[in-house]
Amino acid sequence: MLPLRTGACCRTSAGMSDSPQIIVLFSGGLDSLLTAKLLERQGLAVRCLHFYSPFFGGEAVAARWRKIYDLDIVTQDVGPQFAAMLRQRPEHGFGKVLNPCVDCKILLLREARKYMESVGAKALASGEVLGQRPMSQRRDTLNVIMRDAAVADILLRPLCAKHLPPTPVEESGLVDRSRLLGIWGRGRTEQLSLAKEYGIKEIPTPGGGCRLTERENARRYWLVLTRLPEPSASDFTLANLGRQFWHSEGQNHYWLCVGRNSADNDLLAAAAGPDDLVLRMRDMPGPLALARNGALWPEDVLRTACQMTASYAPKAVATGGDVFVRARRGEEFTDVSVPTQRCEDLWNEPAWDEIKGVIRAEARERQAAQDAAKAAAREARYEAERLEAGREDDPTGA
Repeated sequence: MLPLRTGACCRTSAGMSDSPQIIVLFSGGLDSLLTAKLLERQGLAVRCLHFYSPFFGGEAVAARWRKIYDLDIVTQDVGPQFAAMLRQRPEHGFGKVLNPCVDCKILLLREARKYMESVGAKALASGEVLGQRPMSQRRDTLNVIMRDAAVADILLRPLCAKHLPPTPVEESGLVDRSRLLGIWGRGRTEQLSLAKEYGIKEIPTPGGGCRLTERENARRYWLVLTRLPEPSASDFTLANLGRQFWHSEGQNHYWLCVGRNSADNDLLAAAAGPDDLVLRMRDMPGPLALARNGALWPEDVLRTACQMTASYAPKAVATGGDVFVRARRGEEFTDVSVPTQRCEDLWNEPAWDEIKGVIRAEARERQAAQDAAKAAAREARYEAERLEAGREDDPTGA
């Protein structure tokens, strides 16, 4: 069973269909919106599929999109699949920051195909525009994505179709190629003109909306990726919250998240797992902090984590003395008396420039290993061909 939340997708008012013919990968950006509207104008029953994860998208916003754009939209969580891809490292590498754009497209298209087949639709469509993005929307890259996702027989790119060879979707007669477009490049003039023609009043802002392209977020994710033995989607979601601190002792890494405001505090409390500790001031207001797997921490590490938590409570600092922080796990708790001086020598988060060097070094090592494996495979193939040629030249096998 796919983890889908369909919201209003089963309504039968204008633009809604219980039997979609084509599934549009819908990011919420202008290109995917125009793709859906363009195909609807060909009389097709269109369903938009919005993927979300800790790094992009969101389930809650889909209800608003349904209302303002009058589209049939379903959502699907791909956080676990995306976390697995990052753990294994993307086959096609990262972009300028930590963005695995090519592997992301491949993953989403594979998941979209599964959904398409589950609802009996006939094709997929995406809003890609040839030449719009330097990493994932070059002609050669679009072909690699289509090949590795195994969607060459069902994928349509309506906005730039006239710059690409006819697809099986067009040749089948499902869509009219003459009514598809030939948009190219990074400008938005044609898209904005088309939005006006379609009567779209609320224009989505440009940009990919992917947190993996932002340095501040990427440094948080990299630490989760490299310091936890098996990071999950929920770990990456936690990395989006509050202030993030790490403390390391040899191969042991300890992770502390401190809320910046009441919204952070609520989200951190909700994110607590069975082995996590929730830290709060016992006798006065202050931030809520989450110690990931804190129930397993040594006492001295927990004490410094409580001290860091207290250092962000102004009323605690104003006392000038020790204060109590309550560390809670479910119904169990312990009160820890700590000073309020910030121990940044123990708890910190490396700067992006430090992490960038580590990411690039790992990428070089991975590329060197891949190149060596390819060279070995070529050598083995040449040797096999040489031996085969020798047998053909000597039919006796002598």
